[in-house]
Amino acid sequence: MSAPFGSWPSPFTPASVAASSPRIDGARFVGDDIWWGESVPAEGGRVTVRSSTGAQVLPAPWSARSRVHEYGGGAWTADDDGTLYFVDAKDQRVRKVARGGDPVELTPPGPAHGGLRLQHGRLFAVREDLTVDPHRRAIVEIPTDASAADDPGAVQVIVEGEGFFAHPAPSPDGGRVAWVQWDAARMPWQSARLAIADGSHTSVVPTRAALQPEWTSDDELVFADDPTGRWTLHRVRMDHDGHPAAPEPATGAEADADTGYGLWVLGNRWFRPLDDGRIVAVRTNGRDAVVVVSPDGSARPLIVPTDGHVSVDDASGSRVLLSGSSSAGSPGLWLVDVDSGSIAPVAGGTPADPAWMPTASALVVDGARGPVHAFAYPPANPSATAPEGELPPYVVLVHGGPTAHVTGAASPSIAFYTSRGIGVLDVNYGGSSGYGRAYRERLEGGWGVADVDDVVAAARGLVAAGMADPARIAIKGGSAGGWTVLSALVRGGTFAAGISRYGVADLRMLVEHSHDFEAHYIEGLVGPLPEAEQLYVERSPLTHADRIDVPVLLMQGGDDRIVPPAQSEAIRDALAARGVDHEYVLYPSEGHGFRAAETIIDALERELAFLGRVFGFRPAD
Repeated sequence: MSAPFGSWPSPFTPASVAASSPRIDGARFVGDDIWWGESVPAEGGRVTVRSSTGAQVLPAPWSARSRVHEYGGGAWTADDDGTLYFVDAKDQRVRKVARGGDPVELTPPGPAHGGLRLQHGRLFAVREDLTVDPHRRAIVEIPTDASAADDPGAVQVIVEGEGFFAHPAPSPDGGRVAWVQWDAARMPWQSARLAIADGSHTSVVPTRAALQPEWTSDDELVFADDPTGRWTLHRVRMDHDGHPAAPEPATGAEADADTGYGLWVLGNRWFRPLDDGRIVAVRTNGRDAVVVVSPDGSARPLIVPTDGHVSVDDASGSRVLLSGSSSAGSPGLWLVDVDSGSIAPVAGGTPADPAWMPTASALVVDGARGPVHAFAYPPANPSATAPEGELPPYVVLVHGGPTAHVTGAASPSIAFYTSRGIGVLDVNYGGSSGYGRAYRERLEGGWGVADVDDVVAAARGLVAAGMADPARIAIKGGSAGGWTVLSALVRGGTFAAGISRYGVADLRMLVEHSHDFEAHYIEGLVGPLPEAEQLYVERSPLTHADRIDVPVLLMQGGDDRIVPPAQSEAIRDALAARGVDHEYVLYPSEGHGFRAAETIIDALERELAFLGRVFGFRPAD
């Protein structure tokens, strides 16, 4: 059939998108089973734990979700006998559940926990207490016998301070514990140190931005660091006196890729050592690849179905559990044997029909500060075409963070648009991870300028390539991405509409409400306060809301503690005062990110209707 772009019939309904992409939240071998965490959009985004036997290990209403550092992560683990340990989303206490039993509290009320690590029967966690002044964080060992449920003194503190901690890792013999730590004035991808304690003293290893220490023996551990601008694997050995020697590379020739990225959440695993000395590792250069590193440092590629935000969740013998997204199917979890190459899907990972699922093509354009990387998804529908000579509308996506990245993976949320005849351009603007430190640091001092320059350059590159209708390009983003959306609309001239989900509108308001983890983040992206206060005012979209002259859709979570509703409502009021076409939707029970199925459905319906109204097409449904 021939129909205008945007009006093609599609099997990707808002309901099917909400149901098709549960988030995999860690996985591990549990005896002969495989367990994994999975979000349940139909239950308000609750995170359950499932088993490969078909059982739901963590039933409703329990939800495994951490709020440590606000973004959480590492909210569950399990032992080989099938005892589950998890952080309850409501009160942030750690609980355990034996097979067939009820949850039992392991920690006292008050502090939050995350980054759980269970090894040889010992349970470690990152603890955060926001009830004291100044706020305190620690690496702790939690007794598994419930003796600490009402006795805070039963929890053993490994290290404590006002900074931040992540990745607790006990040595095989239990004599040492390693972790990553950083000061409150820096973000972990800027500067983070590796520390090792043996009970009598603590050694700090000279590192630049350390990630994920993993012991390969009682006297050696592997970690990721980026001393040359790319996160690569390094080894550190303990000398005869129990002190760490200087780190050395764990691989041969350095790859033009990162093993690691921004430490936003505590549960990410970019590599896993195997028992025989090999290491399975992720390497990211835009897209992800998986390699097997031999003890001599050589690496061979491992062909796997996932190539986006890959996590090496667990290893057993020659088998590894890989979770992530895919260019050829839905996000999922796979069991991979690194020797035989066999691959078995465990959860999700459904192959996509290439007739319906668009293939992302890497797009690189020249920007004001160098090349700008993006992934373009053209419209794709096997049963519909557009009238001859018509160019498609496009939505330019801006990820949050801003120190994050997109990978060109397929997803129903993108196919929702492309199957209807709306192209999508996903931009990794300067400041994104996945392209090395120099690319990340482009945004330092330039937030609201450099990111806008890059998304504008990407959109214009799309037009120059003859791929998009220049009069029908919208821009969409959430959180920091919403900031870039509003900043780009203030600049004007490129985008005909904007969609902001819980976007930042006023920098001073953001700093005022900022949580500890990001308390100094904005200073690096814009400038120190109070010296740069005028720059904060000048950069904020709210200051120049009178320059926005195109339709805007604003969507906001009522329980958002990172970007409160006041930010979106200030933009709404400024647009309303001038009579600018806009819509504002508040979802009272949502936080920073939409998790409930009904919210996801409603948001997609509103976005499609908004684009149809603004760009002059009638959606088929």
